Amino acid sequence: MSTESSTNEVAVISTAYGDMTVSFWSDVAPKTVENFKKLARDGFYNGTAFHRIIKGFMVQGGCPNTKEGANGMPGTGDPGYKVDAEFNEKSHTRGVLSMARSADPNSAGCQFFICHGDAKFLDRQYTAFGEVTAGDSVLEQIATLPTGGGGENSTPIERVEVKSVTIQAA
Repeated sequence: MSTESSTNEVAVISTAYGDMTVSFWSDVAPKTVENFKKLARDGFYNGTAFHRIIKGFMVQGGCPNTKEGANGMPGTGDPGYKVDAEFNEKSHTRGVLSMARSADPNSAGCQFFICHGDAKFLDRQYTAFGEVTAGDSVLEQIATLPTGGGGENSTPIERVEVKSVTIQAA
């Protein structure tokens, strides 16, 4: 994984399995990066969970409906607004951070995924906006957890909490 980044800040995603540090690609997805940072600073992601895990593909999180006691189906929540897509030339390879969305290209809001494997078929269709620069072993642990249930059998059997997402100086 490269360490290319155009910002002096990183996100630390603290999970039940340890921390992943993510650098941002503000040069190719500035609005997406700023939205993610704003949500993180507001504590939006704290207490959410990775609700969709597909080994060899990706782990998805950031849905407010995954918080303890939340109503609504996991995977359907948003922050109350949408962010326009910023498709770019960054490739969806292991460790890449990208925005989840529905069929509408401009439907991303807060949900994100981290590629566990090569997902180049998503290139220029999903907004890649950063990459894991530390904590690949945490990604591996989460991505290989047992799953069952859900439309793709991608719901983790145990809850995988995102304790916090903090923005720090690089």
